[in-house]
Order: sequence, then structure tokens, then C-alpha cells
Amino acid sequence: MAAIYASEQEEEMFRSDSDEKGVGTINGQRGGNDAMTKERQAMARRILLKTDFRVLPILALLFLCSFLDRTNVGNAKILGLETDLGLNDHQYHNGLTVFYATYIASELPSNLVLKKVSPRIWLPAITVAWGIVAMCLGFVQNYAGFVIVRAFLGATEGGLLPGIVLYLSNMYTRGEMALRIGLFYTTASLSGAFGGLLARGLSAIGTRGNLTGWRWIFTVVAGIIAYLLLPNGVDTASYLSPEERLHAAQRLVDDKPAKDLDENGAVRKESFQWSEVWRGILSLQTWLSASAYFGILSGLYSFGLFIPTIIQGMGYTANEAQLWSVIPYAVAAVLTVVVSIISDRLRLRGTIMLFTLLPAIIGYAVIANISSSQVKYGMTFIMATGLYSGVPCILVWISNNSAGHYKRATTTALQLAIANCGGFVATFIYPDAEGPQFYRGHSVVLGLIVFAWFMVLFNVLYCAKINRDKAKGLYNRYAGYGDDRDPDFKMVL
Repeated sequence: MAAIYASEQEEEMFRSDSDEKGVGTINGQRGGNDAMTKERQAMARRILLKTDFRVLPILALLFLCSFLDRTNVGNAKILGLETDLGLNDHQYHNGLTVFYATYIASELPSNLVLKKVSPRIWLPAITVAWGIVAMCLGFVQNYAGFVIVRAFLGATEGGLLPGIVLYLSNMYTRGEMALRIGLFYTTASLSGAFGGLLARGLSAIGTRGNLTGWRWIFTVVAGIIAYLLLPNGVDTASYLSPEERLHAAQRLVDDKPAKDLDENGAVRKESFQWSEVWRGILSLQTWLSASAYFGILSGLYSFGLFIPTIIQGMGYTANEAQLWSVIPYAVAAVLTVVVSIISDRLRLRGTIMLFTLLPAIIGYAVIANISSSQVKYGMTFIMATGLYSGVPCILVWISNNSAGHYKRATTTALQLAIANCGGFVATFIYPDAEGPQFYRGHSVVLGLIVFAWFMVLFNVLYCAKINRDKAKGLYNRYAGYGDDRDPDFKMVL
């Protein structure tokens, strides 16, 4: 139902946005205000529905595996990882840190090669690579092996999320992105729930074949499925009929600024240029949104890594902590989809986040200063909701406001690379010695989320200023560029 609803609502949004920019098309003619025929509307809905059911589950599976890899090390910790490997608390956190270092370093290069190698090959390839590495993690016997495998895991896994966002931007129009990202990103919330249940089941397995319970967590298999089923693009998608493939490709052409097309009405071929990479790196929007996302991910990663330990510190056993950690993730997953629908319906990104971040701010402020275990657990619900629900908005925001493949590849990857530095913060602010209150950790995350709120506000104001300046003619010198500097290209707030 969500996919059908999104198809209808976002088709209307696309038409309205196209008319405002003078790039709407009916039967190949631009600048008209005529409505699409019922037949074309029906075909558009079929295309979106088929793409949603074919592409999104595969991406959700890949992202589920990725998120489980990152969060299950926290579950593994309380199931005996440190004891099995003879690690102290500092060595354990070093293993987490090296993962984020290589993860961050791989994001931008991965996005820049995605188009050349092709998504159908690149995304499954890195999935298979980290699956092999994750399996190796189950066989490490000491601290050195733990650090080395975690480093390779980060390097192979880092390109997935920026690659998915970039891939989706070439499968859907700008007006169809938020809900799609929201739908697959909810698997992050659900993986938290699934990870808790999985850890509970694996802890019951115990020792089998000389592998203790925690080692069973790291087996991941998904890349082959993605290679067999994931299309390179809508123009080659086997699940669409020839007529649907032509129409799907035309819809993406129609979503381009008119000046970004050649004399035959086809999208201009864009070759790699370092100037586009630098334009993405130097974009103020990239740094504002990335800084905001950094604050959010600092909380999200610490929440995902340490909620089992936090719950256990409130008086629950290790197995009970796994089970009680399920519910906040599940609630956050549902509300993330709801927020994504609202974001698309209102055509707002940052403005929505100014409201979604408030529950997280309240939750961390309360949990840092309350000793009641019941109140602390209750706060985890609004903390998870506030953290997760704004993520689809900020991911699609920078993509919506970046035109040109290589600039969009750069801004998408750089935003995530900067934001994922929050993983460094998350690994060191919740030492076991400070549990179960974790006052310092909660206070640090609270400050970072407040910082994120202000960065979002500044970016909304900056985008609004660009739109006003374009209306005043201050960007007329960029007319005909066919990118986000073009006066016809309106920034999403």
C-alpha cells in the first residue's frame, strides 16, 4: 500500500515541480501544462510499483546485512567476544575505530567508480567481499586478528550506502526518492530488532564445532542474489516490458532540466571531470548537511552499539537485554516510513528534520539525568524514533540539491564520509566503567544532536537564500549550465 500511495502522490509532485520549472513533458514536448493521460499515469504507477518490489527488497537485504555487521559487534561483546579473544576495553574500542577509519576512506572512491563498473556488478561485489571478511571474523583468535579483519570489513563495506543512494537517484525522479530511501533505510531499525533476536538465539546455541555463540553472528550471505536480480537501470530492467522500459527511461529524461539535454532531447553524456568533484567538495550544503548527519550518526551508532549493554546495566541479564532491545527499533522503523511519506507529500527535507530531532534531544536530556530503569527504557523509544526518522530526509536532501552525476556522487559520498566520523565518537563515549548511568556519553550525544539541529536550520536558511537569489536574477550567468546552479533549478528546503 505504501508503494502504491507513494506512486500516486509522487507522480503528482513530479508534475507540479516540472511545470514550475518549465520542464514538464507530455508525449515528448517540454514546457507544457497539459496533464499526463490516464494511460501514461497508469503505466508510471506500474513502473514504480514493479521497481519498488524488485529493487527495494534487494537493497534492503544488502543494507540489513551491512547494519547487522556494524551493530552485532555490540551484541557479541556481551556474549563473550572480549573474553574469547582476551581483549580489554581499550583494545575492543580500537577494533571499532579502525573499522570506521577504513569505512570512511572507501566511500568517495567507491561512488566515483560505481558508474564505470556498473551498479549490478559493483554493489554485489563489495557485498560478497565483506561477507567473506565477516565470516573470517568468526575465526579470529586474538587482538591482532580482530583489528585486521575489522579494517578489511570497513574497507569493503563503506561503499554500500552512498552507492545505494546514488543508484536510486538514477532509478527514480527527484520527487520519488525520499520514501524509497525511507523504506530501505527502515531495515536499519529492523536490523536492530533482528540483531537482538538473532543474538538471543545464537547465545542459546552455545559452543558448536569449536565456535562459541558470538562467532555465529558474523555469517553474511547476500551478494549473489543481488547480482542475479538487481538491474543496472530502468532502461535494461528485465522485469519491465519493452514499452515500460522506454517510458521509464523517458521519465528520467523528463526529470532533467531542459538545458541538460542535447538537440535530440536526449540526456547529455556526462564524462568524468575533476571540476565536478571539487564543486561537490566545496559546496556549503555538503558541509552543513554532513555536519548535521555527523551529530545524528554519533547518537545512532552509539545507540546501536551499546543499547544491549545499557539495558543490561539497568538490571537485565544478557539474554533479556537482547530481547528488550528489539521493541524501540521496531517502533522507529514504522515512524521512519511515516516521516518519509510526510516529507515527500510536503516536499520538505530539512524543515521536517527540525521537528524529528526534538524527541531525540528530549530523550537524551532525560536519560542522562534519571536513575529509574523504567524511565530510561521508555526514553529509548523516542531516542530511536528521533534519530532514525530524520535520516531519509537528510540523505535525499543533498541528492535532491545536487545536479550532475559526478557532483551528486561526490556530495552523497562526502556527506556520508564526514557523518560516519560519528562512529569514532560512538566507540569511546560509553566505556563500561561509566555504566549504567553513562552520564558523559549521553551528554556528549545530546550536545551533538543539538548541534545537528542548528546545522539543519542553517542549511534550510541557506537553500532558501539561494532560491531567493535565483528569483532575483543573481544566478542568470549560469543559465544553460543544466546543473544545480541553473536559475531553473530550485533548491529543496
